[in-house]
Amino acid sequence: MQDISKRSISMTRVFNAPIDLLWKVLTTPEYIKDWWGPEGFTNTIRKMDVREGGTWDFTMHGPDGTDFVNFYHYLEVKPLEKLVMEHRQHPKFTLIVKLYPEGDHTKVIWQNVFDSIPTMEETVRAFKADVGLKQNLERLSIHLQRHLHPTTPSLNEN
Repeated sequence: MQDISKRSISMTRVFNAPIDLLWKVLTTPEYIKDWWGPEGFTNTIRKMDVREGGTWDFTMHGPDGTDFVNFYHYLEVKPLEKLVMEHRQHPKFTLIVKLYPEGDHTKVIWQNVFDSIPTMEETVRAFKADVGLKQNLERLSIHLQRHLHPTTPSLNEN
């Protein structure tokens, strides 16, 4: 078996939310558009067909006005357990999200596996993908808390 650790960015985090809510905000356009991406990013989702063979077509809008068109192909969808998506344009990588229920909490193992070590290194250098993943998971945490506690301020409020 190939060691992918040298060409991947991984994070594990336990969220204070039940697994069904976590699955919902990962797979529903009206939720994911509000938290996906690093700090300051917004999203326009054109299509999100969450099923094996389905696609997710969207644009991330950077705080500086730069648009990043993204197109993922769903390779594996196991509700409440696992999502595997392939990002086929540059930078090429496979996104693997595994969910584990822990009572009222959910452990998430998030892994971006790049097609090569140079692709991963370039993506970290050019786009700060490692920092972006951390910010993405923090935004997810805030979004989940907003659903559990509706009085929590939105991500766009100061």
